[in-house]
Amino acid sequence: GDWSSDVCMIKGGNNIGRVGTIVTREKHPGSFEIIHLQDAAGNQFATRLSNVFVIGEGEKPWVSLPKGNGIKLSIIEDRAARLAKQR
Repeated sequence: GDWSSDVCMIKGGNNIGRVGTIVTREKHPGSFEIIHLQDAAGNQFATRLSNVFVIGEGEKPWVSLPKGNGIKLSIIEDRAARLAKQR
């Protein structure tokens, strides 16, 4: 069916554990299909089709997401969140 904007979780590669909606898919004949995604914070990333696991349609996931909704924090955001917790 139509894939765009389905909610996916990445199950392999560098972006493992991230959750995002599909923006586009890039077909490369004889090679990997590349899926471009965007997470809830607006960060874009790309991964191979084989790493993508669809967990919902549109904005609604079929499964409950862990704390943070699968958004990968930048190193700075991650550090700020950890420092805030220590106070």
